[in-house]
Amino acid sequence: MTEAPSDQLLAELQAFLHEKKREIQHQLSLKEEGSKPVSLDEPIGRLSRMDAMQQQQMAKANRDAHRVTLSRVNAALRRIEDGVYGECIECGEYISAPRLRARPEAPFCVNCQSNKEH
Repeated sequence: MTEAPSDQLLAELQAFLHEKKREIQHQLSLKEEGSKPVSLDEPIGRLSRMDAMQQQQMAKANRDAHRVTLSRVNAALRRIEDGVYGECIECGEYISAPRLRARPEAPFCVNCQSNKEH
């Protein structure tokens, strides 16, 4: 049976999550420019317009992925505040320290995550 994260690990991961949150928010602010609609009035060639549209779609996909990660980070920070961080939200068992170090925003233990993926 895995035990609760130590106070030291909890503080370390909380600081990491706050830093990750800042980085994601910064990335999201930068990506807003790249995901603006491509103007059809711009005098560029068809291939250039297609390239711009493809880049816009890639920027949108990246922005969406960053938003999902930010949501997970915020949820992990709320679990820390609520005193339940490190507990699997599926089975209630503690998530192992190595998993928390690798994925501090992880809400599930390895077993429950594996079950969700199958």
